[in-house]
Amino acid sequence: MPTHMNKIERLDSFDQINTLSDPKRLVILQMLMEHPRTVSQIGRELGEYPAGIRYHIQKLEQVRMVELSEVKISAGYSEKYYSAKGRAFLLQRMILPSSDQKSIIFMGSHDLAFEKLTADFEKINSETKILSMPVGSLDGLVALRQGMAHLSGCHLYDSETSLYNQPYIKHILPDKQIKMITLAHRTQGLIVKRGNPKQVSGLQDVARQDITFINRNRGSGTRIWFDNKLKEIRIKPEMIIGYTKEVNSHTGVAQAIKLGTADTGIGLIAAAVVAKLDFIPLFEEQYDLVIPGEQIEDPAIREMLDYISTARFRQSINSLEGYGSEKTGEILDV
Repeated sequence: MPTHMNKIERLDSFDQINTLSDPKRLVILQMLMEHPRTVSQIGRELGEYPAGIRYHIQKLEQVRMVELSEVKISAGYSEKYYSAKGRAFLLQRMILPSSDQKSIIFMGSHDLAFEKLTADFEKINSETKILSMPVGSLDGLVALRQGMAHLSGCHLYDSETSLYNQPYIKHILPDKQIKMITLAHRTQGLIVKRGNPKQVSGLQDVARQDITFINRNRGSGTRIWFDNKLKEIRIKPEMIIGYTKEVNSHTGVAQAIKLGTADTGIGLIAAAVVAKLDFIPLFEEQYDLVIPGEQIEDPAIREMLDYISTARFRQSINSLEGYGSEKTGEILDV
């Protein structure tokens, strides 16, 4: 058995991890662990069309994570109920395939600089595979606590200490030795359509009745910042059209606005630029990688950290609109 990162349980293949890299499939799998459901039931609970849910279930079936558990026939109409295959698999442990290929599993907040890191690093280290699951800042830290990932990424601001991430790390991972590595500073704000046809000027406008909002997923650093800000400016969530509609990434926000299903949402200026949309800046934040001490000396992790410290990677970050690399690579013991 390979010794690489052997603290994390192994599954059959990379196909299983790649399938679960879609956050929607993780949610569906967790729902089916609770009790069997039909495609229509899942769609109603998630507010999604059945066709999309059916596609995700087919993908989970292909890698043997869900199965058809029952077919009920009533008045000539059949309903298919699906359940998670193997109830013992509760996502408590994760997820290395039985392979000699080096693997780094990331679960945390979506970030464009991390996407660049993944693409660049795999080009120069073809023997290493980085598997990325954008589950949000809080869920990423929980994944580290449960042994589901090798590293996470977060941008959680604590108003009491004026610090990013450290208070959350100490609260969620109190018994672990943790290294926090700054990846980048970045600018977030309101993404709007080209030309800003609704004349959005600030956060107060999200409560206008002619504005449709697209939200980030619960547990993401962006969502936590947004919800705290709503309390400050005394806007109730129910006043915002679209507050309950969520996407799991900054590119998802930009895509919803580009397709016309929303007028605005909070995301990175870099995501707005890529989608050729306009942008109203709101705040700058710090995005850090979080690595447990037992992983820090793993060869693949060390190679990745060495690359983060290079001028080449800093140039890659600086090519992203609204990103800064002044503190990129700084390491702090938490």
